[in-house]
Amino acid sequence: MFNIATVPKSARQALSQDGLSLLNPAELTATLELGDAWAPAWNALVPSWDRLPPDAHLKDGGHYRKRRHSCFVQEIAAGTLTQTPHRAHWQPTDYNALHGGFERWFEPVEPAVAGAAAWTDLIAGLGRLFAQVQPAQRWHIEAHQFRIDTAGGVGRPTPEGAHRDGVDFVVVMMVGRHGVKGGETRVFDANGPHGVRFVMREPLTALLLDDARVIHETTPILPADEHPGSGFRDTLVLTYRATAFQSP
Repeated sequence: MFNIATVPKSARQALSQDGLSLLNPAELTATLELGDAWAPAWNALVPSWDRLPPDAHLKDGGHYRKRRHSCFVQEIAAGTLTQTPHRAHWQPTDYNALHGGFERWFEPVEPAVAGAAAWTDLIAGLGRLFAQVQPAQRWHIEAHQFRIDTAGGVGRPTPEGAHRDGVDFVVVMMVGRHGVKGGETRVFDANGPHGVRFVMREPLTALLLDDARVIHETTPILPADEHPGSGFRDTLVLTYRATAFQSP
């Protein structure tokens, strides 16, 4: 299990066999058949991460996280992806002991971003891939834009620690990082001792996870030695759930 660095596999094969797939930018665009024009179009959306509002729900007292959140429903057979009316993000405490059990309202993804073809093509392409691994009629998708910064000295991408999200599939895509060190991603077999760890550095690197089979976390980030001021780590996190959105 977890031969991601040594044995080339298709994303579908890796998810089916190992419960995870780590794709570099070229592999991501090829796997999802996004085309050569997709990456430049995506890069036009990246400045929206500079406009994320603060996360007002951090229970550890920190001020290191900014985010936006929106939800979508993908009908696989019909080939449609529809943004839902804005809704709260909710997780049970079984999956998030720190921030679970209450509704968290965040500002929605900017309309120009959520409606952009580069955004919808990425989300829909991943949904089609996951439907090949686990047949589903539709996906209930939550999209989270995250910025973790080191303005306070330490930024914590996963303050809840190693966890599952209570969904079917999770995607963590690197958008950018500047002036930070740390941020090691760790993925472990949910039912055994095996695991892998690595640092996602290159934009458009994407980690795909079968949430039932693995747990994951990312270690804190610190200002890089050559950048003593505030740095940041930007990601897009997507979750896919077949049955329904999680709700109280």
